[in-house]
Amino acid sequence: MTTSDVIVIGGGVTGLTAAVGLAERGRAVRVVSRDPAGDTTSAVAGGLCWPYRVRPEERAVAWSLRSLHVLTELAARPQETGVRLVTGTMADAGDAEPDGWHAAVPGLRRAAPDELPPGYGAGWRARTPLVDMPSHLRYLERRLAEAGGTVQRRPFTSLAEAGREAGTVVNCSGLGARELVPDLAVQPVQGQLVIVENPGVQEWFGAADAHAETTTYILPQPYGVVLGGTAREGAWSREPDPATARAIVERCARVHPKLAHARVLAHRVGLRPARTAVRLEAERLPGGALCVHNYGHGGAGVTVAWGCADEVVRLVDGAGTA
Repeated sequence: MTTSDVIVIGGGVTGLTAAVGLAERGRAVRVVSRDPAGDTTSAVAGGLCWPYRVRPEERAVAWSLRSLHVLTELAARPQETGVRLVTGTMADAGDAEPDGWHAAVPGLRRAAPDELPPGYGAGWRARTPLVDMPSHLRYLERRLAEAGGTVQRRPFTSLAEAGREAGTVVNCSGLGARELVPDLAVQPVQGQLVIVENPGVQEWFGAADAHAETTTYILPQPYGVVLGGTAREGAWSREPDPATARAIVERCARVHPKLAHARVLAHRVGLRPARTAVRLEAERLPGGALCVHNYGHGGAGVTVAWGCADEVVRLVDGAGTA
C-alpha cells in the first residue's frame, strides 16, 4: 500500500464522518470496524444536535457549530440522510448568559413561561437537527462508498498493526481506545433509553445536567419516541434495567402525560466514550505511519462529528501525505 492509503478505525458516526471527509478529498480510505454500524454506540444515540458532556468547551462549540451547519443542509433530504429540523426546548435551571453555542444557533431564544413544562423555570427554544441515527449511519456508509471508500468488519489488536497496512491511521475507536491505544482516561458513561409509540409528540425536549446521573429527554423519531435517560459514569452493563426504564418513562410523562401509557417498543443501552477532553491530535506510530486520534466525544458524537472530521482532514493534509 502507498502512504496515501488511510485506515479509519471505528465504524460509528465519528469514524464514518471522518472517512467521508477524507474520501471526498481523494484519499483511498478503508474503514475497519469490529462491529457493524448498527451495533455501535452511535446507533443507540438519541440523535439531537446539541453539545452534551464533551470537552474542551471552546473547541467543542466550534466543532458543534460546524456540524450544525452540515446537518442543517442534510435536513433538506430527510428520507435520504436521516436528518430533520425539529423545534424543541432545552430546559435550563439557571439564567446564565448564552455561551458560544447559544449565541451562535440561528433563531435560538429564551422560552416563554407558557412554553415550559411544569417544574422548569427557564429554557431555550430552538429549531435544530434531530438525527435518526440508524438511517444516518446507513447514509454515511453509502456516501463513503460513492467516494470510493470501503468498510471491513474485523478488529485491530494495536495501532501499530494498522500502521503496517496504511501510511495514515485515523483512530476513531471510541471506548475501544482504552485497549487499543491504550488510554485508560476513556471511561464509559452508560445511557439507557426507552422507545415508545408516538402518542402525538411533535417537538423534542431535553433537561440534562452534565454532572447528573439522570436526564430527561424526549426525541420524536420516525420509528417512535426516544425517552431518556441516564448518564452513569464507569458503568459497563449494556443490559436495560427495568426499574430505570420505569423511572425514565415517569420523568418524561411529567412533560407529556400521554407518554405514561404509550406502548413500549424497545429498551436500549449505550456506553458513551467519555474522556476529560476529546483527543484530537496527530502523532507518529513507531513504524512511521501517521496516526490521527479522534476519540473521547462522550455524549456528543453526532453533534461534533463534522467539525472533528474537518480537523482530521486538516491534520492528515498538513502531514504532507498527499
